[in-house]
Amino acid sequence: MSKSVISEGKTTQEAIEKGLKEIKLPRELCEIKILEENKKSFFDILAPKIVRVEIKEIEARKPEEVEIETTDEELNIAKKDVEEFLNEFLNRISPEAKITVEIKDKCLYISIHGENIGNLIGYRGETLYSIENILKAIANKKSENRVVVRLDIEDYKQKRVETLEEVAKKKASIVERTGKMITLEPMKAYERKIIHSVLQDNPNVETRSIGQEPKRRIVITKK
Repeated sequence: MSKSVISEGKTTQEAIEKGLKEIKLPRELCEIKILEENKKSFFDILAPKIVRVEIKEIEARKPEEVEIETTDEELNIAKKDVEEFLNEFLNRISPEAKITVEIKDKCLYISIHGENIGNLIGYRGETLYSIENILKAIANKKSENRVVVRLDIEDYKQKRVETLEEVAKKKASIVERTGKMITLEPMKAYERKIIHSVLQDNPNVETRSIGQEPKRRIVITKK
């Protein structure tokens, strides 16, 4: 259960600093809400100004269990529609590209390989993720249940997964050794999920996601 405190001060900053000291957590691991900020009027100018804030710990992420109820029929229809779209789309860009669409673990796994298709990946996979979103829309158009779609181009995602897994383990090792919190660079939800997954069974550290998109990031702390 997350901790929370309510603190007061003459200024917002003072109230926050008092609260952080009481809750014994860095600002990055807390949600801060201003509850009350009394403003002086002409008639109570001598009255002290009081600011009240609530400081609440951001809960560490817990493993989530997701049950996918997509039927085989829905998956087969989605597979057919996705293949038709990709064949037409890539025929205009890279006719030699090889497309593989497989159904595995109730998901559609799509792999594309070929020459001169690096532009379909984009900077940090931006274009790849955009194409994946289009494919998700196509796959789910005729399905009552959610069809999960995973697209990879030239093994970009697989290489990224391996990199993130290595980063997670190295950073966790540093946190275990030093006891100091580490904040990672902003990542997409899919990438943050990889970090959380790698470290969820580590008995010595825990992970939290902080901030707002597109700058949402992960913080690793010692338990």
